[in-house]
Amino acid sequence: MQNFKATDEPQRAADESRRLDDLPPVPAPVPANLPAVLPPQPEPAPSGARRRFRLIGILLLAAVGAAGGGFWWWQHFRAAQLPPGIVWSNGRIEADEIDVATKFAGRIAVLFADEGDMVKAGQVVARMDTRDLDASLGKADAQARQAEKALDAARADLAQQSSQMRLSDQELERAKFLHGKGHIAKEILDQRQMQFESATAARDAAQARLAQSEHGLQAARQDVAVIQVNIADNTLVAPRDGRIQYRLANVGEVLPAGGKVFTTLDIASVYMDIFLPTAEAGRAVLGADSRIVLDALPDRPIPAAVSFVSGQAQFTPKAVETKSERDKLMFRVRVRVAPDLLRAHATDVRAGLPGVAYVRTDPAVEWPARLKGTGPEGAKGPG
Repeated sequence: MQNFKATDEPQRAADESRRLDDLPPVPAPVPANLPAVLPPQPEPAPSGARRRFRLIGILLLAAVGAAGGGFWWWQHFRAAQLPPGIVWSNGRIEADEIDVATKFAGRIAVLFADEGDMVKAGQVVARMDTRDLDASLGKADAQARQAEKALDAARADLAQQSSQMRLSDQELERAKFLHGKGHIAKEILDQRQMQFESATAARDAAQARLAQSEHGLQAARQDVAVIQVNIADNTLVAPRDGRIQYRLANVGEVLPAGGKVFTTLDIASVYMDIFLPTAEAGRAVLGADSRIVLDALPDRPIPAAVSFVSGQAQFTPKAVETKSERDKLMFRVRVRVAPDLLRAHATDVRAGLPGVAYVRTDPAVEWPARLKGTGPEGAKGPG
């Protein structure tokens, strides 16, 4: 029995050792306060598409810069070819803006024009809701007709009182004759005198009522006329020949008095404001022959004339190139296109186009060939 136990103990020890070997290894403890640090990753190399986009962007920037520099050089090169007696500056074509607005507060009923449409002076472009004014007009018409009837009644009353006064006058004259013959008493003569005076007063009152009725009819008719004018003012018309630049309201909107519906451009008042230094502005006189050349149409000079020279100097605007850095003060000069030329090319008028205005300060100087024009009759339009 003891021999059996001695041989069994080694066997059990060997089994226990094999079981411990089969268990997974226990991981080593990690310190709690250490930060997690990732190993640096290499940056991916730029792809071929990204490199192409960068190259295209650089080329576009270079092209824009070259175009701007070329345009600057082209303008200065052309300006350098001008003979003495012709000055220039850049600006933008502008036109007088006229707002088509309401006279009274109300709702827009109909619009007859839209942005970009050409309109004639007096053309209806919008109509406001006038149902309340139409009702007021009907009431005023009825009151005018009532005043007419009252005038007719006053005239009839005057005729009646005038007839009664004539009868009283005849009776008074008869009473005077009979009293003179001694056929009637003095009392009867007095009665006839009082009746005549009463009839005369009644006739005068009838005349006053007639005048009152006439004035009442005039007032009623004036009320009708005022309402008709108000209704007409709710029909909005174009004040001048031109183009609808902006539509500022829509059908159904309620606008206050003075609410803007359209903004129109007056095609007969187109100009370019430029800024010239003191020496050049001093030689620019009103009516001086000028030319406007738009950047979009460099081969089509537009005949114009100086219409305004500012009497007050101002600092050089930031958007205007100066011919010399020594020029610190500039004068505003307005070069206006002839209205006849504008009317002949009304559909071509555009506002906001940049360009260059040339002013001839010496009438003896001939225009260069590229700036010659034949005047409003034969000149080309502004494009």
